[in-house]
Amino acid sequence: MQLHDLKSTRTKKAPRVGRGGKRGTFSGRGSKGQKSRSGTRIRPGFRGGNEPLWKIFPKQRGATKKVDIKQRKFRVKNTEYSVFNLERLEKMFKDGDVVSPKTLGVKKAKILGVGTLTKKLKFEGVAFSKSAHGKIS
Repeated sequence: MQLHDLKSTRTKKAPRVGRGGKRGTFSGRGSKGQKSRSGTRIRPGFRGGNEPLWKIFPKQRGATKKVDIKQRKFRVKNTEYSVFNLERLEKMFKDGDVVSPKTLGVKKAKILGVGTLTKKLKFEGVAFSKSAHGKIS
């Protein structure tokens, strides 16, 4: 690397407005208002004195509360099951295979009673509908 290859890191500063000179009495700031005063800074999200957006919208329940997770009303309820019918299991598995959420490739699985099951399968950690439970047992 040579000296002529180096680039300057200096950036051009914003012009200092309001110091007198050839710009008239207001120096390009306008006549009145908050932005014409010295030392002004309008922060991001300021809406001219109205309520900020983050105060307008409702807060989620328990978002700022330090609550023990054992309390039932603050627990996250995750009952989203991936649904499988008996006819689909008939095609997917061989006789004597283990059917579990891991072998199905999901977190939670529920077996529904559409179709028939002729193979002997072992079920571990899956939920059943009433019709599926009646057909399997």
